[in-house]
Parts: sequence; C-alpha cells; structure tokens
Amino acid sequence: MLPGVRPRWEVRVVRRAVLRLLLASVTGGIAGLVLYSLTRVTSRSLFAVTGALAAVVALLASEWYRKAARLTEVKVTIPQLSELTFAVNNDSRQVAWHMFVETVTRVSTQPLADDEGVVREALTSMYGLFATTRETLKVSRPSPVVPSGQTVEYLAITMLNRELRPFLSKWHPRLREFEMAHPDDSESTWPDNAACRAELQRVQQHIHGYAAGFARLAGVREADALIGQVPGPRDEADDLRRDAGRTARP
Repeated sequence: MLPGVRPRWEVRVVRRAVLRLLLASVTGGIAGLVLYSLTRVTSRSLFAVTGALAAVVALLASEWYRKAARLTEVKVTIPQLSELTFAVNNDSRQVAWHMFVETVTRVSTQPLADDEGVVREALTSMYGLFATTRETLKVSRPSPVVPSGQTVEYLAITMLNRELRPFLSKWHPRLREFEMAHPDDSESTWPDNAACRAELQRVQQHIHGYAAGFARLAGVREADALIGQVPGPRDEADDLRRDAGRTARP
C-alpha cells in the first residue's frame, strides 16, 4: 500500500458516515420546517391539522387492535379429549404460555422416581398448579366465543376437573390422615404409598398431553424438549412388593 493512501474499507466507512450525517441533516431540516409551518398557521388550520393527525393515530391504533384480536384456528390433539379445534388470539396465547410454564415446571409433568422426592411434595405441587390455574383464568380476559372452536379456558378447566381435582380429592385426605396418625413415621411406611405414586404417574402422563396442548396454542417451538420425558407406566404390584420389603426392614 502506498504511503498516505487509505485502505478501501476505511474509505467506505467514511463515506457511510458522511451519508448518514447528510441524511440526518436533511431530515432534521424538514422536521424543523414542518414545526415552523405549524406555528404560523391560523387557529382553524391548526384544528384541521390536529384532527388529521388524531385520525391517523386512531387508524393505526385500530389496525393494531384488529391484528391483536384476530382469531387463528389451531388444531390440538389431547389423548384424553381427541382432536379439538381452538380459536386463539394474542390474549389466549398469553394465557396458554402461562399455563404451559406452570405445568412443565412442576411435578405435574416431571417424573418422581421411587427413591426421590416425597408424595407430600408432589401433592403440594399439584395443588399449587390447581390454584395457579384458577387465578390465571380469573384475572385473564375471556376468550371470544366462536361457534366452531374451543378456548384455552376450556382446556385449562378440563385439566382441573378431569385430572387434578379427582386426584387431589382422593389422595390428599388419605395422606393427611396417615401423617396425623403417624407423625414420626416415614412416608415409605404409608400403606397407600405405592398406589398413590402409581396414580400420580398416570395423572402425569395425562397432564403431559395438556402441556403439549398449551404449547401448541401458545406457539411454543420444540415443546417436547421443554416438557421432558413422559413418565412411563408403573407396575403397581411391583410397587406394593417394594414397599412391603421396605416396611419389613428392621
């Protein structure tokens, strides 16, 4: 390279900087002229200009609202409910995303190994999901009613009434009774421990389908990787034998 000659890339950078400076100067000059013109118009003209600007803002706002409220048809397959057609908008997608996060971050979809965790914690987590789902639906705006589509509220309430409510109403009182009668005993000595864990895993399998449905409604990509492995079926007879062996240990 000859002395005193700038590299080509430096020349391009300088040219771009000069062009941006000129463009900014021209834009600023035009904006200044517009503002100056507005300050010199009569009151009648000023009202006309203000009305025109307000109309433009209203048009842009209505267009944004129309896009936000636009319904999109989404087909979701839930093993317990077969294939359903949902009508979703931005609000319902937000509710579906919230429900997806709640379901996949709790014991409701994460396996509970035989030697890990306790049933009490699992029941508490499931009850937390129940309460959070109700609160989410209470504070959310109801989805538009359409003749041919279900709503995200329908999916969430069905999960509560068909999966969580029966499981909690059955096992929470039983475990509570055992805890009160045997405050110093390990949970592994609870006679219903194996049966409760087996049913918990069946509920987890079902809720996994609901979580996948919420992900579909929310537009989550690669939802299966986020949800994790589906708990496999448990053999209740093996669980009973295992618990009997634990109880018989000195």
